[in-house]
Amino acid sequence: MKIAVVHSFYASGQPSGENVAVRDQVRALRAAGHDVKLFAAHTDELARDPFYPLRAAARVASGRGHNPLARLRMYAPDVVHVHNLFPNFGRSWVREWQGPLVATLHNFRPLCAAATLYRAGAECTLCLDGERWAGVRHGCYRASRVATFPLSWAGRHGAAADPLLARADQLIVLSALSRRTYVRAGVPQERLALVPNFVRALGHEVPPAPNGRWLVAARLRAEKGVLELLRQWPEGQPLDVAGDGELLAACKAAAPSSVRFLGHLDRDDLRRRMPSWRGLVFPSRWYEGAVPLVYIEGLAAGLPVIAFEGSAVAEAVRDSGTGFVAQWDKPLDRLLAEAVATFPELRAHCRHVYASRFTEKAWTTRIGRTYEAAARVTNRCIAGAVEKAADESTCS
Repeated sequence: MKIAVVHSFYASGQPSGENVAVRDQVRALRAAGHDVKLFAAHTDELARDPFYPLRAAARVASGRGHNPLARLRMYAPDVVHVHNLFPNFGRSWVREWQGPLVATLHNFRPLCAAATLYRAGAECTLCLDGERWAGVRHGCYRASRVATFPLSWAGRHGAAADPLLARADQLIVLSALSRRTYVRAGVPQERLALVPNFVRALGHEVPPAPNGRWLVAARLRAEKGVLELLRQWPEGQPLDVAGDGELLAACKAAAPSSVRFLGHLDRDDLRRRMPSWRGLVFPSRWYEGAVPLVYIEGLAAGLPVIAFEGSAVAEAVRDSGTGFVAQWDKPLDRLLAEAVATFPELRAHCRHVYASRFTEKAWTTRIGRTYEAAARVTNRCIAGAVEKAADESTCS
């Protein structure tokens, strides 16, 4: 199968699981024998233009601008798979593509200027619920009303009017929570295919022995919840924080003496070291559009998880029995004590959940079915158009 993958890469200054997932998927599709071509735009390169912010804002607001349509037609793929168009591709070109088209909804950008449905320390669904200009009022994108305006203007008619959501034959969601949220926004459930991310299995290295410490691996930003976690983390419970970000100083000030800050760790290094931790703590305060890669990497390493209520990870933990779900309004001491006693027995189960749901092979099987479903939709539409044209010709 010839597959065209379209993705606008976020700036490298902010580590992006989405960028990682796209690269991994392109490699996996090629390894499965497909002919894959990546049509990419790179923020790092485009941002060198001094007028880049204005051009990007105009693209986002109008939906017009840079598009890969001519190159796609030359390549003539069997299916086009769109990941991210923001902010370096226009959106209107998707209406002109006649072949099967699939899009992955990595976040909630079509529903929320911030893409997170999170504001001021809590879940926020004002725009989703119909207050289209709430994002501008609160300056939700980059804490700026001016920067938010193009996004709110583009989404002023709701999800049904979004060119990509309206055109795609199949929309891939990465968690059950994401699927429910898009259905709530008016997207028909039959067009939403749940295809979670995957991570490759590590080699057969001997894993390090558990060191008795807990692990948090996340960017230090408000929606990730690390600061709130540290404010209530029990003194004496050993915790390592792997990550960096704007809240580093505040996190260090709030942390008890039993917390160590490891800084940003290379992804491969973190994965090799993961089995040495007691368990993974996931304090995210936003929905999480996807079950994050770090959760899947934790399962592959045999790490049980403590996830806080409200995110896609908490739902995944509860659904698969891979750990405990914590409540923000309850002390952690008792839960951590119970986890210390029971998590060693869960390590094999976590590896089993990874092997059955989140491997590269499982992903390629699911994505292949999704591509086939998109092709069937396109073929039905073509057949319907031909039949309609024949009827009109007969009538005339």
